[in-house]
Amino acid sequence: MKWLQIHITVDQAQVEFTETLLSSLGAVSVTLDDAENQDLLEPLPGETPLWNKVIVTGIYAEEEGEALDVAALETFIATQLPDAPLRHEFLEDQVWERSWMDYYEPIKIGEKFWIVPEWLQAPEADAVNIKLDPGLAFGTGNHASTFLCLQWLGKTALKDKVVIDYGCGSGILGVAALLLGAKKVYATDIDPQAVLATQQNAELNGVLDRLYVGLPHEFEQEFAQQQADVLVANILAGPLMSLVEEFAKLLKTSGEFALAGVIEEQVADVSQVYAEYFDILQVEQREENWCRISGQRK
Repeated sequence: MKWLQIHITVDQAQVEFTETLLSSLGAVSVTLDDAENQDLLEPLPGETPLWNKVIVTGIYAEEEGEALDVAALETFIATQLPDAPLRHEFLEDQVWERSWMDYYEPIKIGEKFWIVPEWLQAPEADAVNIKLDPGLAFGTGNHASTFLCLQWLGKTALKDKVVIDYGCGSGILGVAALLLGAKKVYATDIDPQAVLATQQNAELNGVLDRLYVGLPHEFEQEFAQQQADVLVANILAGPLMSLVEEFAKLLKTSGEFALAGVIEEQVADVSQVYAEYFDILQVEQREENWCRISGQRK
């Protein structure tokens, strides 16, 4: 079997129409990509990242002996989107559900530990190695904000501490905290897929018995009347600012925290909001202007 990919570059306003058009013409899948290298924040679950210019790609299956009429497809698309640049290519068949694995390598985080995709060997067998299935939810260690949080956890005294991972994604931060000595991790995320991913990655690393994970309303019931020693939240600046009072309630006096998912231009605003309840001790920056804000509960 061959696979035909048709790529169409359109304005943001034309994306929905283009997706519908390609699907109506028999595309087995439709994907979106940035056409202008425009930076966007990590979208919330269920949101579609909308760049100013978007490459919409439709994938069509060509069965052996049943050639697709590419010219007719492109001619019809051109009548519907006359000003949109269009190109196509054929791809040979492969094991698509596993080919994405080729892009992942182990990642070293400071001197403490490695993030190791579950199908690869750990580079240092005697190090703290976090096994991870990166395909389930956001949080692989590759993104600068995740790396900054992992780096901070590696420098923080976690032995026998109670830790909250708020916006847990793949569960990578909570699992790391447990492998680094935390007594218990309470994790939460608004995405049910993230809850499942966190459970699976915790089980993969043998720490599921010390981790609780649930949706926010479930987390609130489970964690009621408690306070954590450490809180880490890798989400976005807007939600972080709206959660400041909640985080103040969740964290003990002098408890430590780290916030990420914040770009350089947002640091001042986030820090100002948090200054009412927290002492800001450090701002750390990594590539692409991503920053981590850390400190203690007043």
